[in-house]
Amino acid sequence: MKWHPTNLLLFTVCFLATAQQLVQARVAFEKLTDYDFQGTTYYSVKNLSLYECQGWCREEPDCQAAAFSFVVNPLTPAQETLCQLQNVTAANNPASTPQRSSSMYYMVKLQLRSENACQRPWNFERVPNKIIRGLDNALIYTSTKEACLSACLNEKRFICRSVEYDYNNMKCVLSDSDRRSVGQFVQLVDAQGVDYFENLCLKPSQACKFSRQFQLPRIGVSDDKVSQYVGLHYYTDKELQVTSETACKLACEIESEFLCRSFLYLGQPTGSQYNCRLYHLDHKSLPDGPSTYLNGERPLIDVGEPSGDYFENICEKQSNQAENTLPVVFDTVEDPAVNNLTRNDANCDKTGTCYDVSVHCKDTRIAVQVRTNKPFNGRIYALGRSETCNIDVINSDTFRLDLTMGGQDCNTQSATGIYSNTVVLQHHSVVMTKADKIYKVKCTYDMSSKNISFGMLPIRDPEMIHINSSPEAPPPRIRILDARAREVETVRIGDRLTFRIEIPEDTPYGIFARSCVAMAKDSKSTFQIIDDDGCPVDPTIFPAFTQDGNALQSIYEAFRFTESYGVIFQCNVKYCLGPCEPAVCEWGRDSVESWGRKRRSVTASNDTVEEEEDMNISQEILVLDFGDDKNRDFLRSEASTDFGRDKTVTIIEPCPTKTSVLALAVTCALMVLVYLSTLFCYYMKKWMQPHKVMA
Repeated sequence: MKWHPTNLLLFTVCFLATAQQLVQARVAFEKLTDYDFQGTTYYSVKNLSLYECQGWCREEPDCQAAAFSFVVNPLTPAQETLCQLQNVTAANNPASTPQRSSSMYYMVKLQLRSENACQRPWNFERVPNKIIRGLDNALIYTSTKEACLSACLNEKRFICRSVEYDYNNMKCVLSDSDRRSVGQFVQLVDAQGVDYFENLCLKPSQACKFSRQFQLPRIGVSDDKVSQYVGLHYYTDKELQVTSETACKLACEIESEFLCRSFLYLGQPTGSQYNCRLYHLDHKSLPDGPSTYLNGERPLIDVGEPSGDYFENICEKQSNQAENTLPVVFDTVEDPAVNNLTRNDANCDKTGTCYDVSVHCKDTRIAVQVRTNKPFNGRIYALGRSETCNIDVINSDTFRLDLTMGGQDCNTQSATGIYSNTVVLQHHSVVMTKADKIYKVKCTYDMSSKNISFGMLPIRDPEMIHINSSPEAPPPRIRILDARAREVETVRIGDRLTFRIEIPEDTPYGIFARSCVAMAKDSKSTFQIIDDDGCPVDPTIFPAFTQDGNALQSIYEAFRFTESYGVIFQCNVKYCLGPCEPAVCEWGRDSVESWGRKRRSVTASNDTVEEEEDMNISQEILVLDFGDDKNRDFLRSEASTDFGRDKTVTIIEPCPTKTSVLALAVTCALMVLVYLSTLFCYYMKKWMQPHKVMA
């Protein structure tokens, strides 16, 4: 690597070791894509999900690594998975060489001493024997790879996006750039004995240095070929049903369980099928890059369905920011080179700087994006909150200010679903002049999912320029949890479960649900559990919804249909601004409240409620009878028929528990003891008897 003395920081081994000893080691994982290492497999199982495989390894003390492979069956096409747990792995040996493998995730268990180690399936993506040149922020000498990765998570002076560890020289290099950074020449190059790691504990807003966008990948391969390959060969991290491409994009942007880097939108929803797939991969994650899509095999049976539209995370072009320079103060004297057209434009000032201002309404913030025709120096801030809600701009033609929707930092005002603020573009760091611009920005939140609208009313200085926009509502999802709050897919009749309909917590919306039905997986039998008014049909089987923050939940006991183990739940969900009003439901002599009715519109009459299209969501679960463990072959064949059209649930052979193994061992020991005692008594009795003497 090329070292830059101006931005390189040196630390001692002793200081790092002392600091890390204060934090207890936490279990974490690093992941390799399409690579694996030699190891000893002590347990393997087919058709587990990726996250079940990783979870087993996390819980098993003997597991050091998990190899997860998924193969596309060209006749179906469907993915068949294999999870192999290893108690010995060569991944921890710096001298070992990884092997290339197709459709493989190799997850290695780590012990990281950092409070910032996230609870995601893996904390780092590892690329063996690679480095990126000339983008180093800090150099640390550590004796172990784990200490190097912990240092990245603990870094506070900059966002550590990537790490390189030199095993031979014990050098740990931290960087705020990764292979997706733009505005610089970034290329992975060979470096024997050095591994490259990317931090996957980043928040979605930290994935890029600047603005994060999702676009069609321009990599020299046709879009339909890329989409078809992704649909067949990418492992789907999460599936959901959405109403539009924008909603699918939003689901990827706000995803918190993993760092979502791409998504596949399959078009308008049909029935209860999922039409939005989220992935933690993109073409930069694949060892062969764009050529992967060219070499991918097409299915033998092509059903002719559209391959969808595939979008990848793209980091916006880096602005030309100079380091350690003070803002340049512009004189407010008119520039004689500015023509009359520029002078008459409300979006241009008297220095010749013109502003292209756009507003993006998010769930938790209002993003004000500014582009200028020439580099701008100064600051952008919320009027009246210049100290707590501001961004200093240094010689940049692209910048953004995020206005929080709650609290006093930005003092965003809200009334009947309209959030507004006033933004100032100011040249001088302290003084406001006539050359500065003032924009009134506004976001309107409603209960329907609409495309973002943008409108501008140009007004001359010194008045404000008004910008209005409206966001998409966040997509809801159904989760079914057991008594330990773990998400489940297979349960038994009578198990106590929590049925939850969730949206992101930091959102101005509330939700309500109605017209909920439970269906057999073959759709031949249906049972309405929540009626069109939002009331439970039979509270003894499925009680009314209650509020839990922004979520709705109902605690019920698992049931199934006579002819089917698979139960599909489907609900119609709508939105309210703020909390929704409950429906008052009568059941016998009792009255209960159920959150199945929206708050009435302020402008509507007493007898009318605003009407919008429902958002349909669904979830499946497999419900077993007592004693069904003896019929797993039958259940496996049934679960793999048409129940897997949306999500495949496969019953596998159970791993023996510690309790059962201990009980078996105790039983065997007692039997051996009884046998030995019997032999001892027999021979003692024979020995004690007097021997007969022959005359």
